[in-house]
Amino acid sequence: MTETTEKKKKLLGKDLTRMIVIVAMLAALSYVCFTFIQFKIPIGGGDYTSLHLGNMVPVLGALLFGGVWGGLGGSIGMTIGDLFDPVYVVYAPRTFVLKFFIGLITGLVAHKGFKIKTIPAGKKRTVATLVSAFCGLAFNAIVEPIFKYFYAILVLGKPAAEVTLAWNIAACVINGVVSLVVATLLYLALRPALEKAKLLK
Repeated sequence: MTETTEKKKKLLGKDLTRMIVIVAMLAALSYVCFTFIQFKIPIGGGDYTSLHLGNMVPVLGALLFGGVWGGLGGSIGMTIGDLFDPVYVVYAPRTFVLKFFIGLITGLVAHKGFKIKTIPAGKKRTVATLVSAFCGLAFNAIVEPIFKYFYAILVLGKPAAEVTLAWNIAACVINGVVSLVVATLLYLALRPALEKAKLLK
């Protein structure tokens, strides 16, 4: 084994450990934002929708560290939140998939599309951040109410499903707008500090 190969393996090990720690931190943050910064709204039939900041975390994580890592952190945290909540426990598998895709889509647009790491501070970076975050959150705002609608048809019947659909769409849009603004502001504020600390690679 050459010296270069050994160095690469050591570097990969350090990077992997760093990213596992980052995912764990994002998961903890998403759990807190979803569980404790949440306002539940009863929508009939024993079902609820909620206003929360959880969706902000996979977006922020994806912008800073890439779609896979950001998506994992956000989805793990909110899935744990679902598992500990008797209202949302049945939605845990859906949460994991949808929140992962929020991060994945945001990351793909930001890092593969805009190559956001190469954009200097200014208007272009702000636009790239907003568009990337919008793409991930728009996916969730479209798919999540549809999923809940068909789930409600199976469990509650069509009339109740139609009522809950309107509430779920409204909640997803509000959550999306708030998450878009908060994630963008946090990314633009945190990126220079994290770059200075050499935490973004």
